[in-house]
Amino acid sequence: MADTQTLTVFAPFEALAETLLPHFDAAGDGSHDIAHIARVFRNAMRIQALEGGDALRLAAAVLLHDCVSVEKNSPLRAQASRLAAEKAVHVLRALDWSEAECAAVYHAVHAHSFSAGIVPQTLEAKILQDADRLDAIGAVGAARCFYTAGRMGSSLYDPADPLAKARPLDDRGFAIDHFPAKLFKLADGFQTAAGQAMARERHQRLVTIYEQFLDEI
Repeated sequence: MADTQTLTVFAPFEALAETLLPHFDAAGDGSHDIAHIARVFRNAMRIQALEGGDALRLAAAVLLHDCVSVEKNSPLRAQASRLAAEKAVHVLRALDWSEAECAAVYHAVHAHSFSAGIVPQTLEAKILQDADRLDAIGAVGAARCFYTAGRMGSSLYDPADPLAKARPLDDRGFAIDHFPAKLFKLADGFQTAAGQAMARERHQRLVTIYEQFLDEI
């Protein structure tokens, strides 16, 4: 349960956050905790202010988009967003949300994940996907990458071949491999004009961190 001070970061949807956050389970994953939800919410609201869309449905989708926790190395990882979408609908139906509202949130949550490979069809779904992916690039994205690598027991890099010139990229074994394997590709897939502009700036930060890391090793 989030405290009163934490709820203020979800303005003007503090009441909704107080209702929905108890259904969120980070399962000890600091890269998908309430701080992540708050950052995605802030990203989403910034984009929504420029692009439009239903702010209430978007806020609900943000608050519930990671309500089912699946580890990165789990065989169920590709199903995580579907499982979260199903749980989100169950929660919202219990709150007497309409079927149209539930369907909109279901699609947004289901389509947000990179692993799911679903093209978002609504503006709210596009905004949530952009907002979530913004948190995977830039300085925070780099920090989350290294944090997750540590949780998974990965090494920082291959000292014999850090650039993977003579081996396949292996982002399960080496954290730095995740930059070219996935993170550098994210900026090209943003759905909204506002999201694209934010992504370009954060992508450059990510490249700078990668280059500085390689320089230091």
